[in-house]
Amino acid sequence: MSRLLESWTQERWYAAPDEGTPLLSAVDGSEVARISATGVDRAAMVEYARTVGGEALASLTFHERAGLLKQLGLTLMAGKDEFYELSRTTGATDRDSAVDIDGGFGTVLSYASKARRELPDDTVYLDGPVEQLGKKGTFLGQHLYTSRRGIAVQINAFNFPVWGFLEKLAPAFIAGVPTIVKPASATAYLTELVVRRIVESGILPEGSVQLLCGSAGDLLDHLDGQDSVAFTGSADTAAVLRAHPTVVASGLHFTAEADSLNASILGADVAVGDPEFDLYVRQLVTEMTVKAGQKCTAIRRALVPEPLVDAVVEAASARLATIRVGNPAAPDVRMGALASIEQRDEVLKALRGLTKSADIVFGDPDHVELVDAERSSGAFLSPILLRATDSWAPEIHDIEAFGPVSTVIGYRDTDDAIALAARGRGSLVASLVTADTDVAATVVRGIAAYHGRILVLNAEDAAESTGHGSPLPVLVHGGPGRAGGGEELGGIRGVLHHMQRTAVQGTPNILTAVGRRWVGGADRVQTDVHPFRKNLSQLQIGDTIVGGPRQVTRADIDHFAEFTGDTFYAHTDPEAAAANPLFGGIVAHGYLVVSLAAGLFVDPAPGPVLANFGVDGLRFLTPVKAEDSLTVTLTAKQITPRQSADYGEVRWDAVVTNQNDDPVATYDVLTLVAKAEKE
Repeated sequence: MSRLLESWTQERWYAAPDEGTPLLSAVDGSEVARISATGVDRAAMVEYARTVGGEALASLTFHERAGLLKQLGLTLMAGKDEFYELSRTTGATDRDSAVDIDGGFGTVLSYASKARRELPDDTVYLDGPVEQLGKKGTFLGQHLYTSRRGIAVQINAFNFPVWGFLEKLAPAFIAGVPTIVKPASATAYLTELVVRRIVESGILPEGSVQLLCGSAGDLLDHLDGQDSVAFTGSADTAAVLRAHPTVVASGLHFTAEADSLNASILGADVAVGDPEFDLYVRQLVTEMTVKAGQKCTAIRRALVPEPLVDAVVEAASARLATIRVGNPAAPDVRMGALASIEQRDEVLKALRGLTKSADIVFGDPDHVELVDAERSSGAFLSPILLRATDSWAPEIHDIEAFGPVSTVIGYRDTDDAIALAARGRGSLVASLVTADTDVAATVVRGIAAYHGRILVLNAEDAAESTGHGSPLPVLVHGGPGRAGGGEELGGIRGVLHHMQRTAVQGTPNILTAVGRRWVGGADRVQTDVHPFRKNLSQLQIGDTIVGGPRQVTRADIDHFAEFTGDTFYAHTDPEAAAANPLFGGIVAHGYLVVSLAAGLFVDPAPGPVLANFGVDGLRFLTPVKAEDSLTVTLTAKQITPRQSADYGEVRWDAVVTNQNDDPVATYDVLTLVAKAEKE
C-alpha cells in the first residue's frame, strides 16, 4: 500500500487511522498515495490558527512578513526539482509544471516585493486622503485597513496543486491572516510535499499555515464573521458552499473563482497572412494543450469573423497535428494526461453535449496516439477542436469541457462578437487579437463588464505577452457571474481582501496617533535642532521647520526663464500675461516657487539626510507675483525604516504660503534618512 498523506495541524503531522482512498497516477494508473482526513479535529485547527498563528502574525509588520515570504520563495525555488518530478504524476509536462510550480513561487516573491515597496513598515494601512468633516478642521475622517482577527480557509482545485494554494497564501500572509489549506484530493500529494518543505524550512511563524488532506468535513461550521473562505473549482460546488449555513448567517468573506467559458476574439481587421492571424492560432493551440486544457482560464470559445472560420480551423488543426501526447517524462511530449480517468470521463460527457451544436473538426474522443503510455491505464485524451454549427446555440455558451477542447464560433461583425462573448455569462478572462486600436477600444469597452481580465494581443506586444491563460500576481484574477463573482491577486488589492476597512473620525491629533502619519491641523514640534540634523531614531512625527520669508523678484523670474528655457508667456510677456484671466500679469514659475522653498528649509551641511528621492502630490494653488514673499512650513509626516538598509524613508508635509498666509503650493517631500549617525 502506498503512503498515506498527512495533515499538518497544530504544529504536528497527523495520519488518519484508516487506509484512506487511493490516489492514482494520471499517467499509468498506479497508486501514488492514499488520502484521508478521518479523525482530524477541524475545530482545533481553526482555534490554533486564530490564537497561535493569528497572534504571531499580528506582532509582525507588513515589511517583516514580506521578509519571511521572500525567504520562503527563494527556499522553495531552490528545491523545485523534486516538485517537478512528482508533478509529472499529475499528468503535467515540464512546461505545465513551470506554470504551476514556478508560477506559485514567483507569486510568493512578487507579493514579498510589492509589500516592501507599497506598504508601510506597520500593521495598519491608510486608505486615501483625510476627509474634512467640519468647517474648522478639528473634526476629520480617515479610512484605514487592519488585519481581520480570523483565518483564511482555501479550498482548491486539482489543476494547480502548487500555484493554487500559494497565490492565496501569499496575500493572506502579508495581511497578517493565518491560512488553512484544503487541496483537491486528486493532486493533494504534490501540495503536501510543498507544505512539508515549508514546514521543514522553519521560516513561517507557528500556526500561520496548516494543511488539511482529505474531506473538509465540518471545517466551515467553526468559522465566523472574521474569517474568509476562498474557493476555486466548479460553479456547482461554489453554489453549494455559498449556501452553507455559516456562509449565509455569519457574514464571513466568501470568494469563488469558478470555471468559465472564456473567449478569444480574432479582430475583424485581421486577414490571413497577418502576424495577428498566426498569433491567434498559436495562442488557441497553446491554451488547448497546456495542462491538457485543465485551466480555468483556458480558451473555450474561439470567436472568429465568419469569412475566416475555415482558415482558422485549418491552421489550428495543422498545429494540433504536431502535438505529441503521452508520458510527460518523454522529451518530445507536448501534452500530458488529464488529472484522472474520472476527469477524462467528465470531459467526454461534456463533449457529447457540445456536439449537439458543433462538429468535431480535429481529434478523436476515442483514440489518440501516445508516446510511452497506454490509454487504458492513463487519463489521456486527444486535443479536440470543434466548429459551431449555430453560433448562438445555448450548448456552446453553457457547457464547459474542462480539458483540451475548444470551439470555433463564427461572428458577423464586431457588435456580434461582443454579444457572443457576453453569452458566457461572466468569465475570468477574454483575449482580443487585433492590430486596430479602434477595434480594441470598441471590444474592450463592450465586454469589460463580463470579464475579470482582458488581454489585447498584437504583433507589438506579443514578444512580452504572458498569454491569455496566465493570471499575474499584480493583476486581478476572478470574474463576474458564472466565473464566481470573486476577485483574487491584483497586487496589494489581494492583501486588502483579507483586511477590514474602517472609517475613523476624530481630531487631527487623534488621526495622527492612530495612523502614525501626521495630519494637517495636528500639533507641530519646533525646536532649536533642525529636523534635517536628526537621524531616523531621533526624528519624530510632527517635527517641523518654518523657513522664510523670501521675496520673489522680477529678476528671479526672468533669470529662471532664461536659465531653464521655460519662457511660457505668463512668465515673460507682460501684455499676454495680463490678458490671462487666471494670472492678470507676470507670475513666477511653479518650479521656481518649489526651488525657492527648498532653499528655505534645506540644511546644507552633511548629516543624516542622505537624499531627496521625489515629490508627491504637488499642487500650485495661488499664483505668485513679483514682490510676493514666500514662507514654507515643512513637517515630518511619516517615518518608514527599511528592514534591509541602514536608512529609512521620511515623508515631509510641505506648505508654501505668501505674505497673506494664502497657500501657494502644497506637496510631500520624500527623503532617505540614516537610521543612526555614522561613527
